[in-house]
Amino acid sequence: MANLKELRSRITSVSSTMQITSAMKMVSAAKLSKAQDAITAMRPYSEKLSELLQSLSATLDSEQSSKYSEQREVNNVLIVSISSNRGLAGAFNSNIVKASKYVVNRDYENKNVEFFTIGKKANDILKKTHKIFRNETEIYDDLSFENAEAVAQNLMELFVEGKYDKIILVYNQFVNAATQKVQVEQFLPIVPVEKDENVTLDYIFEPSKEEIVLELIPKSLKMQVYKALRDSFASEHGARMTAMHKATDNATELRDSLKLSYNKARQASITNEILEIVGGAEALNK
Repeated sequence: MANLKELRSRITSVSSTMQITSAMKMVSAAKLSKAQDAITAMRPYSEKLSELLQSLSATLDSEQSSKYSEQREVNNVLIVSISSNRGLAGAFNSNIVKASKYVVNRDYENKNVEFFTIGKKANDILKKTHKIFRNETEIYDDLSFENAEAVAQNLMELFVEGKYDKIILVYNQFVNAATQKVQVEQFLPIVPVEKDENVTLDYIFEPSKEEIVLELIPKSLKMQVYKALRDSFASEHGARMTAMHKATDNATELRDSLKLSYNKARQASITNEILEIVGGAEALNK
């Protein structure tokens, strides 16, 4: 009977876990829908802005480049690792930490590297082995362009002031609910675009091309940060929904297996009781 009691306890525990994972899956699915709509809606604008900026930049002379394009010897590097504040999202956060460490070991092993962590999970792990310049966790409470703009502006000022010679973004790009792709992008300095002699822009510019480019560059950089945050936010809920779906399926399978074991044990117990009764009755008849 002790075995039956243990099985009943495990069935109850697994059933409770299954209810929790199922509820978390539905919550993430609801949040994913909004996050997916947001990143899908902004991608065309972001890509077109980047395309326009590259086309214009390719027609300018090198001496007209922006202060955000300054190429200097790389001694101080800032890696912006974008994770989440909560776990239970499969390999979502661990992939960011692994990619961040890989970038350091591969390219900047002998450089002064610091981290700007967005999200609690990456900060909790990276602070054990690396220097954290800043940790931002509240941005997910209200993920708006204004809040992302403040982060981008801070990064741009750090580069212009010379505190860092290179700034890199590491984040999960949203592909679909089940797929997230880790992206490592150079944020600053702006990757130079080779001048194409065949590029001709049949437009009249007002003001000049130079002024337009200098105006577009900060906007493009801020949009790059906002897009990375939006991609990461959607990826987080997609990863969590997938993880909770698998957890629910595993809990269901385990519960069914425990119920089968429970029924077999109960049947064996009943059979033994019947055999004892029959044996006792036969002994009385002798």
